[in-house]
Amino acid sequence: MWQGFVQIALILAILVATAPLLGRYMARVFLGQSTWLDKITRPVESLIFAGSGITENRPMGVAQYISAVLISNLVMGVFVFLILMLQGSLPLNLTALAAPSWDLALHTAISFVTNTNQQHYSGETTYTYFSQAGALGFLMFTSAATGIAVAIAFIRGLSGQAIGNFYQDLVLSITRILLPISLVGAILLLLAGVPETLAGPAQVTTLEGATQWIARGPVAHFEIIKELGENGGGFFGVNSAHPFENPNNFANLLETVIMMVIPAGLIITYGTIAGNPKQGWLIFWMVFILYVILITVAAVGEFHGNPLVNQIFGETQPNLEGKEVRLGWVLTALWAVSTTGTMCGAVNGMHDSLMPPGGFVTLSDMFLQIIWGGQGTGTAYLFVFLILTVFLTGLMVGRTPEFLGRKIEKREIVLASLILLIHPIAILIPTAITLAFPDTLAGISNPGFHGISQVAYEYASAAANNGSGFEGLADNTLWWNLSASFSLIAGRYVPIVALIFLADGMARKQPVPETSGTLHTDTTLFTGITAGAIIILGALTFLPILVLGPVAEAFNLV
Repeated sequence: MWQGFVQIALILAILVATAPLLGRYMARVFLGQSTWLDKITRPVESLIFAGSGITENRPMGVAQYISAVLISNLVMGVFVFLILMLQGSLPLNLTALAAPSWDLALHTAISFVTNTNQQHYSGETTYTYFSQAGALGFLMFTSAATGIAVAIAFIRGLSGQAIGNFYQDLVLSITRILLPISLVGAILLLLAGVPETLAGPAQVTTLEGATQWIARGPVAHFEIIKELGENGGGFFGVNSAHPFENPNNFANLLETVIMMVIPAGLIITYGTIAGNPKQGWLIFWMVFILYVILITVAAVGEFHGNPLVNQIFGETQPNLEGKEVRLGWVLTALWAVSTTGTMCGAVNGMHDSLMPPGGFVTLSDMFLQIIWGGQGTGTAYLFVFLILTVFLTGLMVGRTPEFLGRKIEKREIVLASLILLIHPIAILIPTAITLAFPDTLAGISNPGFHGISQVAYEYASAAANNGSGFEGLADNTLWWNLSASFSLIAGRYVPIVALIFLADGMARKQPVPETSGTLHTDTTLFTGITAGAIIILGALTFLPILVLGPVAEAFNLV
């Protein structure tokens, strides 16, 4: 057991060492300061800006910014949908795959353009190399860059600056952050044994003399942006549990750290851009502590295993169901908490096989969306909670509700509430409808309390733009593809629109001078109150579904 927790401690130490470095680098990128990549990327960026007509350093208005986000995402989504539907006639179709059903292609396109990558298919048997590497891989970069750009716009607005130019930030996110790290990471994965080839499946003869076809493909570059961009969509059906995506402990360590480094680093980026590094660090450590607590809960649950199985053996047996033996229970538990906390959604073991504490933690991660949160949007959600906490504590102690020297008023609270309320709407309403028709809609493979978790998890994964699942659910149906698409869109674009309005409103406010009545938000006390507010608001919203799912399942095993 202790050896496993040493492995966790090592990965956490690497995260704490690397995230601040990347966070300060990203701040320099978006503050327009010089970086060591300028000589390489600047000519490319100038060519892109000149060819596309983007005027650098010209801030957009709020309507223009929102239109740019929505229209660009719509065009990219339609483009990829058409590629998926026409893949049978396009290049690199080495296994003669036909087009998927229209509803599966629609769900896939929406899923990837929203940075969710929820998969109702198995990659190696559904989509061609061209569809995966060319279309879905393209969206892995642009959807992640969209999230980063929105987060930077939100941070600028909170600190009183213009929200910026979406297209410029989109390009910089790719050329200065996502692409350079992906190039280095892909080479490291190649060295670790992850394949990168356009050759078709390999034909081998088994020990019994039978012929077996082994799927492969251009996996290494696909895998690194999958983790770095918090995309999560696997090239193969079993995702990062597949030895061609995650062959050994080195690859697993790299992929675990890489999925967390940008969302963790963005918190430090906020502190730098806002001129309040102390608050950035306080929030970083608040999330880190919550993250460690959730890892502990999940890991201990997997270590103690299933009580019913333990009774048979007469001793405690770790839960190894649904896990790769080369990784074990501890690295699977760490990954499960990390991938649902960051909204990456990649899996190196089957979440459906987690013990109830693991199911409780992974669901809670997606309900809260702040540990460490989605690509860019998770950072924004953190500050939405901060704004609500400022307002609530200001009312309680009679202090002026201000954040970074700007008053928090009715408009800000309405927008913050909308951002937080759309999430349960996109989860709980579809869950209730689906569970009302278990035989015709749900597709549950494990009836009972676990079946409730399966359904709730799928919609939580869609609304949180996570993408992982309690697999075993029969989700490639017309109902699941269309209803999950609703949660995907609502969970992505309603908060983004509200975040931009909120940021623009804060940027337009006149700063007010600090007085004895000002509530300071960069203190340990206020950060602790914020953590309490996050937990309380999350519990008030989602505790009933957690009780009906993993909590009830845990009591059922005793």
